[in-house]
Amino acid sequence: MIKAPAAAHGYGPQSGLITPSFGVKGNGSAGVLRGPVPARPAPQPHPKDEDTIVQMAEHFPAGTRTPMCAHCNMVIRGPFLVAMGKSWHKDEFNCAHCRTSLADIGFVEERGCVYCEHCYEDFFAPTCSRCQNKILGEVINALKQTWHVYCFLCAYCQQPIRNNTFHLEDGEPYCEQDFYSLFGTGCHGCEFPIEAGDKFLEALGYTWHDTCFICAVCCTTLEGQRFFSKKDKPLCKKHAHTFKI
Repeated sequence: MIKAPAAAHGYGPQSGLITPSFGVKGNGSAGVLRGPVPARPAPQPHPKDEDTIVQMAEHFPAGTRTPMCAHCNMVIRGPFLVAMGKSWHKDEFNCAHCRTSLADIGFVEERGCVYCEHCYEDFFAPTCSRCQNKILGEVINALKQTWHVYCFLCAYCQQPIRNNTFHLEDGEPYCEQDFYSLFGTGCHGCEFPIEAGDKFLEALGYTWHDTCFICAVCCTTLEGQRFFSKKDKPLCKKHAHTFKI
């Protein structure tokens, strides 16, 4: 690619020929900071997510119903529990591993069996990559690791990214807004960011979307064309000597 020379100060037109560069500006690549980054508010404490997989069984008194116990498949004549849409004798609703009664404590269903929270943490719960604690609620799977929702944070604003788009820079995750503020390259023509996968070119010392590099007078595309410049603005051959820009 031949980069066009920057225009000299004054009114004499400068000419050049460019071809577009097709590449990625953004995800995983260092960008160019275009001016000062606005100050961000101090991060607020992150409340723990309330979504949890821990459930509680419902207690029902003896009545005219004669439900079948999901454990022993016998008719229940007295008080019973309801959990996971099934009925249970109170003394037969136990943790599949340690046999602790789950009648009055939280339980977790896993692979068709029920476990107390302690056994579930030991055998099934993933570990959060940030705090190293077990995850009993919603899990974020990112960067080949597991995280609490409130532990997967933007490296700059320290706010939870949750299920939103994020970008990597030096191995650190950034929310989309902060990534483009810190590392993104803006198009000199439209001033919008040049995002991952966008076609772009470099000319007159700036970066442009390929569709934004046009003659400042007639808006003819200059991609791959010989062009002139005046006051850092690109011009086609027809308008190279235009006096009013």
